[in-house]
Amino acid sequence: MKKFLVLFITLTISILAFSQDMTKFKLYSPGENADQEIEKSIKQAKTEGKHVFIQIGGNWCIWCARFNDFITNDKKIDSIIHASFIVYHLNYSKENFNGKLLAKYGYPQRFGFPVFLVLDGNGKLIHMQNSWYLEDGKKSYDRDKVIEFFTDWTPLALDPKQYTEQ
Repeated sequence: MKKFLVLFITLTISILAFSQDMTKFKLYSPGENADQEIEKSIKQAKTEGKHVFIQIGGNWCIWCARFNDFITNDKKIDSIIHASFIVYHLNYSKENFNGKLLAKYGYPQRFGFPVFLVLDGNGKLIHMQNSWYLEDGKKSYDRDKVIEFFTDWTPLALDPKQYTEQ
């Protein structure tokens, strides 16, 4: 009985340590006009010579919260994002599935959540990313994979001048 109690307490503490308080996670705005907000993001990206990074998910999504925490708490990743992307969080929830908008982008919800889109400064979809490929196989994301993802989709990485024959 004593071993069972110790195991139970250890398991409970582990679960609490790795859990996130989803009641405070409010990254997504279900009532927002997503079409309008994406258009604003595209205009800003074009003006600033950046791309638009769209994270699709909802306030119900633990992996969305984990990804947001992961990228905002890592100074290198946060720096890459701010230098090259305008970020928008596109809601997907029972309050607003944004179905027409997701159809426009090829039904990215088929990959689960979060799922990521990269648009160029003209609003053209240049990449869709299943977030699973960026995970560490445990309960977080792999730093090197996330850095590589963002670095590979910066405007500089897609600039043809970077690849001239020598």
